[in-house]
Amino acid sequence: MSRQGYVATPPYSQSQPGMGLSPPHYGHYGDPSHVTSPPGVMKQPSGPLGAPAPSGLLPPGPLPPGPPQFGPNGAHAPGHPPQRFPGPPPVNNAAPSYASGHVIHSSRLVCQIQVIESDRATRGGQVYTTNTRGQVPPLVTTDCVIQDQGHSSPRYIRCTTYCFPCTADMAKQAQIPLAAVIKPFADIPPNETPLYLVNHGESGPVRCNRCKAYMCPFMQFIEGGRRYQCGFCSCVNDVPPFYFQHLDHIGRRVDHYEKPELSLGSYEYVATLDYCRKNKPPNPPAFIFMIDVSYSNIKNGLVKLICDELKTVLQRLPKEEHEETSAIRVGFITYNKVLHFFNVKSNLAQPQMMVVTDVAEVFVPLLDGFLVNYQESQSVIHNLLDQIPEMFADSNENETVFVPVIQAGMEALKAAECPGKLFIFHSSLPTAEAPGKLKNRDDRKLVNTDKEKILFQPQTTVYESLAKDCVANSCSVTLFLFPSQYVDVASLGLVPLLTGGTLYKYNGFQVNSDSQQFLNDLRNDIEKKIGFDAIMRVRTSTGFRATDFFGGIFMNNTTDVEMAAIDCDKAVTVEFKHDDKLSEDAGALIQCAVLYTTIGGQRRLRIHNLALNCSTQLADLYKSCETDVLINFFAKSAFKAVLNQPLKSIREILVNQTAHMLACYRKHCASPSAASQLILPDSMKVLPVYMNCLLKNCVLLSRPELSTDERAYQRQLVMTMGVADSQLFFYPQLLPIHTWDIKSTVLPAAVRCSEARLSEDGIFLLANGLNVFLWLGVSSPPELIQGIFNVPSFAHINTDLTSLPEVGSPHSQQLRMIINNIQHKKPYSMKLIIVKQREQREMVFRQFLVEDKGLYGGSSYVDFLCCVHKEICQLLN
Repeated sequence: MSRQGYVATPPYSQSQPGMGLSPPHYGHYGDPSHVTSPPGVMKQPSGPLGAPAPSGLLPPGPLPPGPPQFGPNGAHAPGHPPQRFPGPPPVNNAAPSYASGHVIHSSRLVCQIQVIESDRATRGGQVYTTNTRGQVPPLVTTDCVIQDQGHSSPRYIRCTTYCFPCTADMAKQAQIPLAAVIKPFADIPPNETPLYLVNHGESGPVRCNRCKAYMCPFMQFIEGGRRYQCGFCSCVNDVPPFYFQHLDHIGRRVDHYEKPELSLGSYEYVATLDYCRKNKPPNPPAFIFMIDVSYSNIKNGLVKLICDELKTVLQRLPKEEHEETSAIRVGFITYNKVLHFFNVKSNLAQPQMMVVTDVAEVFVPLLDGFLVNYQESQSVIHNLLDQIPEMFADSNENETVFVPVIQAGMEALKAAECPGKLFIFHSSLPTAEAPGKLKNRDDRKLVNTDKEKILFQPQTTVYESLAKDCVANSCSVTLFLFPSQYVDVASLGLVPLLTGGTLYKYNGFQVNSDSQQFLNDLRNDIEKKIGFDAIMRVRTSTGFRATDFFGGIFMNNTTDVEMAAIDCDKAVTVEFKHDDKLSEDAGALIQCAVLYTTIGGQRRLRIHNLALNCSTQLADLYKSCETDVLINFFAKSAFKAVLNQPLKSIREILVNQTAHMLACYRKHCASPSAASQLILPDSMKVLPVYMNCLLKNCVLLSRPELSTDERAYQRQLVMTMGVADSQLFFYPQLLPIHTWDIKSTVLPAAVRCSEARLSEDGIFLLANGLNVFLWLGVSSPPELIQGIFNVPSFAHINTDLTSLPEVGSPHSQQLRMIINNIQHKKPYSMKLIIVKQREQREMVFRQFLVEDKGLYGGSSYVDFLCCVHKEICQLLN
């Protein structure tokens, strides 16, 4: 990498309308009368973050510590309180001086697309071997084959930087968070080797006596192979007799390549009874399906749709690779104001219903016949699913309960002594008299006030304590929500979030138009790779440790990350802090161990190991950064802080930290250059554009057309996202469909998310992982319109379509192929939204053109670069 880094040169010229920054305006939360603070604390101009007049800038160095928090999205260790989002620092009346008309031309901007395409060109389609410590992997957007040769695949672990600073002082200076995003159950493509399973029988895995790290490539064998030195804590251990092997001429065991735990970064162990609850082998998990049969769900056909679909998906229950049938047992409950349990024992002619009316103290009225093997009870179950829609056809009950439903499922799993998952299909605010009863508190008046954080907090403590009980009983909750109005996602969604489940939300659901999206989600969720009753521990070598955890997790202590379940889409983000010096020779070692129960009921340990470099040079730290991971970390860190801090101060701190990171690079790593030049490290060329996308996300910046529920929903989604999903979510993919060669099988090259890239005679596809928009310019080519929609002109296109008509033309097949390609391996089925230029719906579409100025606040990429550049100049002065 050149010492200079990437230079974006802002020419000094007259400010262009809409591109320059407004004059500075200071004050305490926008009030010019409150201006006090120590000299030298610089200000930032108003408006860059869509907020009125931000307060002052944090001085370089660590942020002031806040009180320890055990929030619903994770916890951190004592001695390391959260340092990411303190309250706003004091402000001052010393106005900064700077030249006006400081403009960056968009033609000179760093293009996110160029960075992605350049990585694809150099590393796409190649084999990436993980045999070198501290190497930076290909970007998440680059397709390649990963070969494990001693370090965990980046599909499992990615880091904010692959070179840690040797000292805490260096880390403070750079302010680059040291973090890893770990996705322990990530899906592996068919052309890569699945994890090997190591079975040491009753002896169990070999572990360090002192720090309990598992045998891995970082252990050094000595004394002819009779002892080994732990790479994590340096303790010298005896090799158990059953594990002894001689060393070769370079001191390596002669069976090095025969043992996955010595030669690979990731592998699994069969766990012994010591690793099981009550020292007993676990039972296979159960799935319980719980259907809200209130009046509206029966009338709109949702209950019938669910019951019909269950007959199909139950035949696809996940099973161990070598097994003929699934070991998972299933059970069924329906509910409105009361609960109905069903006995579907295989020897019954008809299913039997038992009603529980006491929702204050829920109990399970039957054990035998409630959880059954699907194969054995198939005819009784199908009989039940046919009967449910008719059974409640005349019900006028519109009130529902919610907490008692989860309690019932949890109690059933507890009684059966097995882990499991509840699939809840629910659609309204639970207003019936019962624990967890909620009231409508959707108060728009709180937006843009210090009390806005209340909208993201659960309404009562019942939901968090219920989630805690669920985790203790290995009960994961997945919730399918079908709201037609406010349902308080901040409360209802907390249980899925904290139990390793998933929340799916279908606003204003219509059976005839939206059912495919829901059915795809349901099928995908039932079939996905999943582990139950999981405990994750992240161990590190001496000199640093894991201090903060973000994700769908619960922590009863400072080290054990507890999850009722964890699936292939869920990631946990871990932050590290120094507790001593690191050495360049030894590097920084990370071992993530997940103890879990398989779908077949086997207790296993899944181990992922990664070694990073360490350096005394800041330039090495910057050279090894991965921006996609940084944004995943900043998003989760900010979205966790949303629960207890004003959004305005969170946005300011994000800008401050961006400026600090870049100012430190400029001061210590870049060649001297004119102040007018904005210099970015090569690895962080897209940091400003991504950071601006995060700042404009509806969680941190409200928009009038978005409901409180939608904001709470997006906040919870991001908390469990892996790097690839957060990358697409914050910076959507925009593809020009009209320019694509019809004979090509390669996706058209993406363009920047800006209105400037759209054209009246063009058709564009925009995807962000939740929605896929098809935007049609007013002069779209008629042959394309005919080919895709089978209608003669733009005017005839029906924008109510939620799936493309089956036309059979090359254009139609090609577009479907593109959409399927984008949808592949995404956690959520994306909803298709058709947008015509200059029609009402275009306003929603424009919010996703993230490089442009937001309609309701939020700067353009150009303005944000100017703002950050100014901050950097002020810091360096």
